[in-house]
Amino acid sequence: MIRFGLCCIFREAPIRFRRATAKHLLSKPPAERLTTLSAICRHNAEALHQALLFCQANGIGGFRINSQILPLKTHPEVGYAMADLPGGDEIVDQFRRCGRFSRRHHIRTSFHPDQFIVLNSPNPDVVHRSMADLAYQTEVARWVNADVINLHGGGAYGDKKAALRRLVRVIGKLPTAVRNRLSLENDDRVFTPADLLPVCRQAGVPLVYDVHHHRCLPDGRTVADVTGEALETWPREPLFHLSSPLHRNGGGPCGPHHDFIDPSDFPCEWRTLDLTVEIEAKAKEIAILRLMQTLPDDLKHRCA
Repeated sequence: MIRFGLCCIFREAPIRFRRATAKHLLSKPPAERLTTLSAICRHNAEALHQALLFCQANGIGGFRINSQILPLKTHPEVGYAMADLPGGDEIVDQFRRCGRFSRRHHIRTSFHPDQFIVLNSPNPDVVHRSMADLAYQTEVARWVNADVINLHGGGAYGDKKAALRRLVRVIGKLPTAVRNRLSLENDDRVFTPADLLPVCRQAGVPLVYDVHHHRCLPDGRTVADVTGEALETWPREPLFHLSSPLHRNGGGPCGPHHDFIDPSDFPCEWRTLDLTVEIEAKAKEIAILRLMQTLPDDLKHRCA
């Protein structure tokens, strides 16, 4: 069975997550800053519950949680512990309620940290901050029952092989709770599936296969080959990514995503799998609901 996953935000449904900037928070006295953060975190916990309710009501089986659901949690100047926030324990309880709901209704949740989380950076400071951010996201993942924290491989820094060795080494230093949720994803600029699959096997983390990124940065392997090898890295239900290009046939850069998913971009090789497919489309929930309506007939005719 294919479980479709919605990524982070909504196009039309009246569900919104709030953010904050360090500049804005630093303009406030410390006590007021914490009160502001408490209100935002409380709002986001409730918004997450509303997002899960929407998914359950519409047959959407997964939800990617924005990595800033607790804004600036590890920021060097305005970072905080939940115990610092007014009503912090109640906010944690709200997130745990989301975890109970997702477990009861079989909605899979995940995280996809921001691009500044780079484990293979040659800069120890960047690696240290990245590990701290992953620890925070793992803490929230425990509350909300999320089993995937997905990262891109990072940069090549002029020596791809050395960068991949650093990645394996740093993953080995992560706490078990982080490592057990960590996955790696092929990207459209640096690391292909062929680059990351050996890392995944060596480090013991699964590969999130992004078929659109593979289209943009090919490595000579077929979708069928990578699908099979990626599946072998997963000790639980695999999670892959699907998007359609905004530009086709050389009409513009390959990377940008379309508002919707062209059903022909859904690989035939995935149709019979038990799999979570996160949909990366700008129309968000509208794109998923449309795909759920059109895909069965498309697969029946195209992949029979």
